[in-house]
Amino acid sequence: MLSKLHILLLGVFISLSSCSKDNTLSEPIVNRNFKMGFTTWSFGPNIQDVNDTYSFIENNADIYTEHIDNKIPWNAWMNNLTLPTEFTNEITGRANRKIDNAQLLLSVSLLNSNRDELAEDFDGTIPSYSNLNDVEIEDAYFKHINYLVSQLTPDYLVIAIEVNELRIRAEGKWDSYKLLIQNVKSRIKRLYPNLTISESISLHNLHEPDVPNPTEHIDEMTSYMNQMDFVAISFYPFFKNLHSKNEFQQTFDFLHNNINKPISFVETSHIAEDLIVPNLNISINGTEIEQNLYLETLLENAQEQNYEFVIWWTHRDYDTLWETFPVELKDIGQLWRDSGLLDENSNERLSKTTWNTYLNK
Repeated sequence: MLSKLHILLLGVFISLSSCSKDNTLSEPIVNRNFKMGFTTWSFGPNIQDVNDTYSFIENNADIYTEHIDNKIPWNAWMNNLTLPTEFTNEITGRANRKIDNAQLLLSVSLLNSNRDELAEDFDGTIPSYSNLNDVEIEDAYFKHINYLVSQLTPDYLVIAIEVNELRIRAEGKWDSYKLLIQNVKSRIKRLYPNLTISESISLHNLHEPDVPNPTEHIDEMTSYMNQMDFVAISFYPFFKNLHSKNEFQQTFDFLHNNINKPISFVETSHIAEDLIVPNLNISINGTEIEQNLYLETLLENAQEQNYEFVIWWTHRDYDTLWETFPVELKDIGQLWRDSGLLDENSNERLSKTTWNTYLNK
């Protein structure tokens, strides 16, 4: 299963800132009981594009996500050195744009984009370690999380992103990862006792996982998830070629049958156009109607199952940003490009009407 590389490109723009009525909802939603929002992933590389993204979120959400899935200044944290300017400018830019009338989820990745190793430093290196829970790694990651929380003051924290993929791709590191993150989490909890904390799980890699013993894997991961303050879900159904309401619902039912803690979809979306990437041997059909069907199914489940919140990955297709990607990242960067509620020209899709219907209840 392909993992996300899109967040690696956040510095491209953040650093600049130091069908028919038959497809609309048929039943009214009364008293929406979950929050709705977006990540701050911009549709374009310019400062105005970033500003417009935050403005859209302010007017169309009651929660949003600062999703930090990039590099970690390991050397600076470990050796008490000055933090890289690229890093501090990015965080300052996010903090300066904080939306006062919305709650904030902060999602931070400990792992690289393939989720099989630590995220790299700003010079491209990875700190040496014997085990992931080495005290030097723990202290550095604690400092990293503490800094981000102190600067951004979130209401919710995902302290590590898509951690089940580490269990799939580097199983030998899983036990030491759990010790590491539990220690860091405990230290953060002592400083911020009211902060709600989780680790996110990619649902598309948990339901029917491609592992030697799927039942054992699912049992272990769902037991682990049920120890969180809330269960944080990352889900991109097109990665598993899911296209129908029944297929979407089967995956949701699997989740509900295995989870006994509050559920939040911390990142999700579905393509509204065909996804064809010849170099990756990918050809997946996508339509505006199908995207809307997924969003309807998601929000229906959020209401019926009392989710905490739902975060849609990007509010608008990011063709303009994608054009700036380096050649080696264009293929992978295309995977999520056409999943906005608005197309690349800011025209509203059917899914935007569905979003508004729920948001306004």
